[in-house]
Formats: sequence, C-alpha cells, structure tokens
Amino acid sequence: MKNKKLLLAFTLLLISTVTVAQKKIDASKIMEDIKTGKSISINNATIIGVLDFTYMKEALKKTSHKKKSSWFNWNSNSSTNEIKKIIDVNVSFTNCTFIDDVLAYIPDEDTGLTFTASFENETIFKNCLFESKAMFKYSRFEKNTDFSGSNFKDDSTFKYAKFDREISFANTTFHEIATFKYAKFKNSTSFNDVLFKDDATFKYSQFLDGVNFKNTIFKENLNIKYMKVSGKFDITNIKVGYEIDSKYTKINGKSFNKSILDKK
Repeated sequence: MKNKKLLLAFTLLLISTVTVAQKKIDASKIMEDIKTGKSISINNATIIGVLDFTYMKEALKKTSHKKKSSWFNWNSNSSTNEIKKIIDVNVSFTNCTFIDDVLAYIPDEDTGLTFTASFENETIFKNCLFESKAMFKYSRFEKNTDFSGSNFKDDSTFKYAKFDREISFANTTFHEIATFKYAKFKNSTSFNDVLFKDDATFKYSQFLDGVNFKNTIFKENLNIKYMKVSGKFDITNIKVGYEIDSKYTKINGKSFNKSILDKK
C-alpha cells in the first residue's frame, strides 16, 4: 500500500511538472500588466506573440509623423527620431520560451521613427529560449540584469546597450551573429562559458569594471577592435575559431596582444 501511494504521488508530481512546463501565456497579457504597473515574474512558460517593450503601436497613435518610404534594416545605425519607452517595473522570466520576437528596438520603415525601450528596475531572462529575434539595441539596463543560461536561436543585438549594474550572460548560446558593438558595461560583467556559434563583435564596447570570458568559445570570428577594458580581464581557456580583430584594443591602458591566445 505504501509503495502504491508513493507511486501515485510521483505520478502526480510528473503530471504537475509537465503541466507547468507547457503553460502558455499571451505576450499581449504581459504587455497589459506592465502598462498597468504590475511587475512581471514568470517561470516555466511559453510566451506566444510578439513581446514589444517599445509599445510601438500605442506610441504611433500619439505621433503625427506621416508615412515615409525607407528600407527596413534591423542593424541600422540611425537613432534619428527615437521614441523611448521606460519599463519601470521588475521584469523576470525564468525557464521561458519566446516563440516570437522580443523587441526593445524597432526601426519603423513607414514613419522613419526608431522605437526603443529601457529597463529601470531588475531585468531577468534566465535560462530562456529565444526562438525568434531578441532586439535590445540602445536599451539601458539601470539595475542588475541576468541573461545567463539563455539560448538565442535567431538574430540578436545589444548594440549601444548600457548596463549600469551587474550583468551576466554566463552559459548563454548565440546561434547567429552576436552584436555588442558600442555597448557600455559599468559594473561586473560575465561572459564566461558562452558559446558563440557565429561571429561575435565587441567593437568599441567598454568594460569599466572588468569582464570574465573564462571558458568562452567563439566558433567563428571575434571582433574586439577599439574595445576598452578597465579591471580584471579573464580569458582563461578562451577559444577562437578563426580571426581576431584586436586593432586599437586597450586592456587597462595597454594594447592587447592576441598572440597570448595562441599559447593557451
């Protein structure tokens, strides 16, 4: 009898676990909660629909810009006519899957406007799977931020992003080109045990309180041209598959000698 009760309890636990793992939440519900000032804390869920932190559709209703013909480019350098949105609640996603785009940056081809979102409080995307685009270009993260253990399957960008507090990308995987060009990291930063399957660029990025690249693997090319690091620079067991562009790179005021990687 005791064994049967244990088996029943274990079966119910498995059913409960599967149920939680399969929980689905509409992105529009999350956006509505943020809009009404509710902090977001979601675990073990699949997010359906585009999660637009810029609230572009809502912002467009308040603008008087007429339609403008232009070429749509995710990697455009232009920040002209930027419409900024501040997310002023805690945002936490753990073990979540995002089926559609997660957007904190949208260049609108019809109006020529660029919509961005920044995060005023703690921001967590831990052990998450981004099936589609993850766009955080120009985003500012004012409190501790955690993307550790996450998996970026499609395009992603943190170009021009600013991280004011601690930030972790530890144990993440980037399947497509990963862009941190011009990103600014003011506090402790971790990129240890990261797998970059395509090119990675940290060109012009700044690390003001050190950076950890321990055990990080760059399968393709690594661009750290003009990158500046102040503080600890841990590249223990780092591996780069092809070319390293380290022209004008400065580590604590000294030029970076990429030949030290050949000795590892």
